[in-house]
Amino acid sequence: MLKTPYRMLVLASMLLPAMTVVAEEKILLTPKAEKIEFKVTSPNGDRIDPYYWLRDDKRQDPKVLGYLNAENAYYQQYSAHYTALTEQLTEELIGRIKQDDSSVPYVKGDYRYFSRFETGKEYPIYLRQPVAGGAEQVLLDVNELAAGKDFYQAANLQVSPNQRLLAYMEDTTGRRQYTLKIRDLQTGKDLPDQLTGLSAAIAWSADSKQLFLVQNDPVTLLSNTVLRHKLGQEPAKAKVVYQEQDNSFYMWVNNSQDGRFVMINLSSTVSDELRVLDAAKPESDFKVFAPRQREFKYDAEHIAGRWIIRTDWQAPNYRLMSVPDDKIGDRANWQPLLAHDDAVFIQDFALFNDYLAISERSDGLRKIRVMPWQDPAKAFYISSDEAAYVTGFEINAEQNTPWLRYTYTSLTTPASVYQLNMQTGEKQLLKQQEVLGGFDKDNYVTERVWVPVAENVKVPVSLLYRKGFKRDGTAPLYQYAYGSYGASMDPSFRSTALSLVDRGFVYAIAHIRGGQEMGRQWYEDGKLLNKINTFTDYIAVTDYLVAEKYASKDKVIGMGGSAGGLLMGAVANMAPEKYLGLVAHVPFVDVVTTMLDESIPLTTNEFDEWGNPKEKVYYDYMLSYSPYDQVKAQAYPALLVTTGLHDSQVQYFEPAKWVARLRELKTDNKPLLFRTNMEAGHGGKSGRFARLGETAQEYAFILDLLQKMQ
Repeated sequence: MLKTPYRMLVLASMLLPAMTVVAEEKILLTPKAEKIEFKVTSPNGDRIDPYYWLRDDKRQDPKVLGYLNAENAYYQQYSAHYTALTEQLTEELIGRIKQDDSSVPYVKGDYRYFSRFETGKEYPIYLRQPVAGGAEQVLLDVNELAAGKDFYQAANLQVSPNQRLLAYMEDTTGRRQYTLKIRDLQTGKDLPDQLTGLSAAIAWSADSKQLFLVQNDPVTLLSNTVLRHKLGQEPAKAKVVYQEQDNSFYMWVNNSQDGRFVMINLSSTVSDELRVLDAAKPESDFKVFAPRQREFKYDAEHIAGRWIIRTDWQAPNYRLMSVPDDKIGDRANWQPLLAHDDAVFIQDFALFNDYLAISERSDGLRKIRVMPWQDPAKAFYISSDEAAYVTGFEINAEQNTPWLRYTYTSLTTPASVYQLNMQTGEKQLLKQQEVLGGFDKDNYVTERVWVPVAENVKVPVSLLYRKGFKRDGTAPLYQYAYGSYGASMDPSFRSTALSLVDRGFVYAIAHIRGGQEMGRQWYEDGKLLNKINTFTDYIAVTDYLVAEKYASKDKVIGMGGSAGGLLMGAVANMAPEKYLGLVAHVPFVDVVTTMLDESIPLTTNEFDEWGNPKEKVYYDYMLSYSPYDQVKAQAYPALLVTTGLHDSQVQYFEPAKWVARLRELKTDNKPLLFRTNMEAGHGGKSGRFARLGETAQEYAFILDLLQKMQ
């Protein structure tokens, strides 16, 4: 039923616009979405959603596109007065990049593989060079492939075992629905084989004649079918070799590190299952590594006739176990390798003939431990002199080597690639990210503080500021967090952050609950019926940094994206007075309606993260914090909201509806800006300079807010 409508404003139309007053006494046209009653039904009660009409799954409705374009025009009109600042920041951010840069080559088979950027070009060029010497060979020049396209991504490049073919995935919309391409590396031409509607997953058979791929459901976009494609055959003849019936599982295929196996990896929030196939027998059946069980997660990798397993079986922070090739199929056959530790979360591992390398988290930091197979008591950690830092594995493509490749970074140390001789202890710096524009790490300080948020709970916070900074309560604060899916937001170097820090900001990463920085329980304490801890942690960090005079209470900016955008939406409703401005990129803000609709991509995979709103206890809890549902008549911070029209992770209509409701109910005159990238998806624009341009737009919005205070 249609209520007396508020009319959607199209800027070029003759409709009477709503008004808002902003700086310099300018009157700007404010888009206002029409209200049309739509009943969202559920077993636990119905809700009226007046902006549901903004959902258009085909992205073709002129009325919907008109509203999005009106919001874009409004954004352009508002931001026009700081165009010069945006351009300055764009040049500044790009100016720190060494444009003609290359990655560190790694050896696999007869070649060294690496990538290169060339001056002025948006995309990488992928190359290889014979180990024995000889000319470089271009595998893919992504700049050529992207020419004339608004969006382009070449994903998951996989060279065949015979080193003659390159399989890769192509996305031209940003929706992460890929097309398989295969390049003949002898001719440089693509084969006619093309399969569409795929995830980015690829695995090769040992004879280089067949590929294993993952097909997505055309409606939900869930990865649910494994195909085996013989090169040269019609795509329609690809054979279904596995189909997943449980739509709460994600799926991926890949080869084991040693190339001996094809692996189907199935994973939900609380359960995993691995199926393996001898890559030399591609037409045989996959074997279940260990049957799935609820509250049982594991992953595995192969070396020298046995599998090494990382599992949470009777080990919340994970432990390592092993099993011989001929004993897979039953976890009862697994043997202990590295015991569980309540204080250490095992993140990952890398296998070598003589050594095991373990990536761990303890005290909120990511560290690497090296352990000789023959003498585990001689295990040692790679050390650091900084208070907050990150180490992680680089590409370690071969197992028969004493050299471990790893990365090291901190908020003051650019990304660095090292190799460590695990036998002798010799360490070599292979490359450190070159930061132009006069960067000197000695001009910056990183600090780790611990914020009490509940009884016996302290949140680690990583800080970056200029040397000479005074804690006098006058500095602006840029506070970032994520806090979902057990994803840890590490204190890595971000050259973009320097543009804020050099202007007096304190840059903070709040490692709040819902991530996994402090172990598995840290994640459990920030999901399902504990989700609100994520939001209150974030607010408590703000209060602490203001109280301890790291920041002015009037100059706090918050930022988050995707599930971090949900965080921004919740914080905006719960504590709007504590923030000058909030930036929400591709925000997941319509929690209940989305989770009720199993046709929306990825919904069913998320029930163990957020809860299933068909169950009343979850419905009521999710409704209590859902940003869209909790918008009320109150003053809000200044808001910049972004989305991508083709986003498959968080659909564009979630932030569109949220902004429409905010425009209807908020009582302040602070700016509310909504920008839709009409050619991109969840990750924004695809080129490296274009992405920096988007960051510059965000920073210009923030700096303009501060300028208005003066």
